[in-house]
Amino acid sequence: MASTPAPPQAPPKPTWAPRSPQSPFPWLRPTIRIRLTLLYGGMFLIAGILLLSIIYLLAAQALRTGNQPLFKIVGVGGLKVSSTDCPGLASGQTLDEFNDAISQCMNHQRQAALDNLLSRSLLALLGLAVIAFAFGYAMAGRVLSPLGRITRTARAVAGSDLSRRIELDGPDDELKELADTFDDMLERLQRAFTAQQRFVGNASHELRTPLAINRTLLEVHLSDPDAPVELQQLGKTLLATNERSEQLVEGLLLLARSDNQIVERKPVDLAEVAEQAIDQVHGEAAAKGVVIRGEQKPAVVQGNGVLLERIALNLVQNAVRYNVSEGGWVEVTTEVQHGQAVLVVSNTGPVVPAYEIDNLFEPFRRLRTERTGSDKGVGLGLSIVRSVARAHGGHIAAQPREGGGLVMRVTFPV
Repeated sequence: MASTPAPPQAPPKPTWAPRSPQSPFPWLRPTIRIRLTLLYGGMFLIAGILLLSIIYLLAAQALRTGNQPLFKIVGVGGLKVSSTDCPGLASGQTLDEFNDAISQCMNHQRQAALDNLLSRSLLALLGLAVIAFAFGYAMAGRVLSPLGRITRTARAVAGSDLSRRIELDGPDDELKELADTFDDMLERLQRAFTAQQRFVGNASHELRTPLAINRTLLEVHLSDPDAPVELQQLGKTLLATNERSEQLVEGLLLLARSDNQIVERKPVDLAEVAEQAIDQVHGEAAAKGVVIRGEQKPAVVQGNGVLLERIALNLVQNAVRYNVSEGGWVEVTTEVQHGQAVLVVSNTGPVVPAYEIDNLFEPFRRLRTERTGSDKGVGLGLSIVRSVARAHGGHIAAQPREGGGLVMRVTFPV
């Protein structure tokens, strides 16, 4: 009797706190709009109350000043009048002159009180404006601080660190909803990238095994001295095709691995990397009659030595293989320029149109050919170089040389 299959396992739970359920009263949700409205409305109300209080105190002071008597009667007989605030008042004036002087004095004192009230109110308003702007700036920074956290996480993710999460806590507002959505997107992206890397790794491993078996069988048959010439020629052709397939699988695997940011970094000197690449290609260059020259100055960067060596090796190999038949040369230089480590590989070769430069960095693309069709490589060399350079935070640029050939310039942050 067949056994009952086990039920499928539940998917793993996310590492961040899941979004809280929807409130039965959505209008009570403390959204950013409501919080900002209450905050700045309350600040405006408080500032208005303070300003009214200050104006009230200033007006009361002005009224107390205006209540002082304008004149004093210092003598009963003949009405002798004395006044310090109204210089127009004097003894011996007629009634009309006395009333006019009193009216002018009151108008002058009222205008002086109003001017004094206006100047002090403007000073109070200026002081409250400075305090309000400073307090509003501080409160806005506090309210919008989750955006800074989201931005920092996005920058970390931009460096291919998909394991980072925001995990924002606080009220269930628009910012928390944005952070939760961003975390959900990162989780899906991480699963997709992990599945892709796992698939590429497994596929490369499964492909390398039969290719290695085929290579062994072909080498065994080719080692038989009694084999017919036609069979030996066929075996050599199949062996070359098998070697090309192995290079293609290795290139695909390296390209998939180099798409991620380098986590573990160590000091690597580009001069040593370039010298090792030159040593590996020296035999091929001598067979083609290509001279390799150039000065390698120290240029230390933080990165993966194996991947950086692959950059130099691919560039030097391409420069040797795609060169002229006679009098060709390759120049490899390393140095530090403007705070950046620079690796430059120049070579003679066929004329390369400027509009073909971008196609050289596409996988399986070559100059004037849509797909690989020669025995010089598998068409992944410059794609791997660009991917590894980006993983190290660097950049590669190609420029056609006058008379033929290319100038490849790779820059890395020091």
